[in-house]
Amino acid sequence: MKTINLNLNINTKPKCLIDITIEISQQVENSKVQNGLCSLFIQHTSASLIIQENADPSVLRDIESFFKRLVTEDENLYEHNSEGPDDMPAHIRSLLTNTSLSIPIINSKLELGTWQGLYLYEHRNRGYSRKVIVNIMGE
Repeated sequence: MKTINLNLNINTKPKCLIDITIEISQQVENSKVQNGLCSLFIQHTSASLIIQENADPSVLRDIESFFKRLVTEDENLYEHNSEGPDDMPAHIRSLLTNTSLSIPIINSKLELGTWQGLYLYEHRNRGYSRKVIVNIMGE
């Protein structure tokens, strides 16, 4: 069995979803793993990873609009706000999404559905450099 570990640094913009599908797919192809599993893990508590539709950009806008309503940035609601009014809401958004994902690899390709893409979801009001660990395992 072959195991490859990679660290990706991804620069984000405020409260955005960044499509990382092509970058991850290229890493899987370069690995020469025919069949196995690709695991992703983000090393942050105020950003997350999601699998979501990649065909219609309005889906991503609707997701952000939904989270704005679901997790408000009202400093009166939270005790933890040491990094600003978006600090605790960013942690809650991360809690409600994912810090890790696993995608099967078949014939050296990620087995995503027709309309599925991989996204890094920035939850803060400014951009950051985010670190994602990619683990590719298989034969």
